[in-house]
Amino acid sequence: MGEGPLVVCLHGFPQYWYAWRKYLPQIAAAGFTAVAMDLRGYGGSDHPPDGYNPYTLSADVAGVIAVLGYEDAAVVGHGWGGQIGWTMTTAHPKSIRKLVAISAPHPRRLRESLIKQRGQLKATLERFMMQIPWWTERTLRAGDAIEVEKILRRWSRSTGWLTPEVAGNYRAAMKVLDTAHCSLEYARWATRSLYRTDGINYFKLMSEPTTVPVLQIHGQNDRLVLAETARGSDEYVSGRYEFLELPDVGHFPHEEAADELVGLVTNWLSQPANRIDR
Repeated sequence: MGEGPLVVCLHGFPQYWYAWRKYLPQIAAAGFTAVAMDLRGYGGSDHPPDGYNPYTLSADVAGVIAVLGYEDAAVVGHGWGGQIGWTMTTAHPKSIRKLVAISAPHPRRLRESLIKQRGQLKATLERFMMQIPWWTERTLRAGDAIEVEKILRRWSRSTGWLTPEVAGNYRAAMKVLDTAHCSLEYARWATRSLYRTDGINYFKLMSEPTTVPVLQIHGQNDRLVLAETARGSDEYVSGRYEFLELPDVGHFPHEEAADELVGLVTNWLSQPANRIDR
């Protein structure tokens, strides 16, 4: 929607482009071309058997930006979408001019917290359960994908946003062929690669501080990724950095506090980038 500099919105698990339904019109009205894409393995995007690692996923987004005819874009990402945005700042720095990371600490900060903070390790146990093959896929799809709605409720602090229509759309999207399996491959790579060469090389790559301006937004009551974990990501940012912690908000700030965040994100995107060139 709209015309102007490109803004690409990236969803997380277990959502799809629809997560940005309230954002696209306002971002477009602020003078941007607003785009929300389905990530690899979700919704209308291809569902290949592999490629669910941050290298490939960030290349996917950089490719979409180029195909749309732009040199770069501001990236607004939630969850895995935010992790992809962080990866782009080092793997494809010329493709991203700004990053809004929602419920998405810097990848190295998240990894350090899993090792050093018992609370974050405990909070992440549910994701470790996603490593179980086949059973988790069946659970996500069973009973008209009711587990998707349960996850959205369980990981939220407030659930007034999750109307029957909204929940129904997210449940229907998970039932698209192979989406349940593909969406779980993100978490499976993140866990299984920790001590593999590809994972080790990835975290070496991410040790280089980003020069891209970053706005990081986190819910104070996020049960999946603790606010304590989110704090400290600025260690890996050498450019302009702002951190916003929202009270009484869980893992889905872009849904739970949409009315507040739409204006805040749009205003921040409209500010000069003030990027530090490499």
